[in-house]
Amino acid sequence: MLNLTPALSAAGIYAALNMAILIWIGIETGRVRVKHKVSIGDGGVPHLVRIMRGHANAVENMPMFFVLLVIGVLLGMPLLAVHLLGISFTVGRALHARHFTQEDAPRWQRGAGFGLSFLAQVVVLAGLLVHGVWGLVAG
Repeated sequence: MLNLTPALSAAGIYAALNMAILIWIGIETGRVRVKHKVSIGDGGVPHLVRIMRGHANAVENMPMFFVLLVIGVLLGMPLLAVHLLGISFTVGRALHARHFTQEDAPRWQRGAGFGLSFLAQVVVLAGLLVHGVWGLVAG
């Protein structure tokens, strides 16, 4: 019988780290709101528009990645793959968030952050598609 505990534990660690990234972006958004005295919306403040978009982007991308990662684990994804995908996605999301929390940031942060997280998403998606099709054909 397959022991899923290590892989599920690893997925849980990366999910928790990404939740920490969301909390960080939320705190930084609050700081910008307080600084510019904006309680609702963006108040036309460019930095607030920027950080809100970064937060929204994280919320748009994180959930499905972890749904797919956990499905992969339940289908027997190797622990090493969970770690490689989890690290790539998490580092990517952290770099992406760092870019948006700054009022002005180097473009490489956004590009590298997007690239790493996108790569992890594409790999887990492709892996599940191949596994699913193979399972249907072979089963």
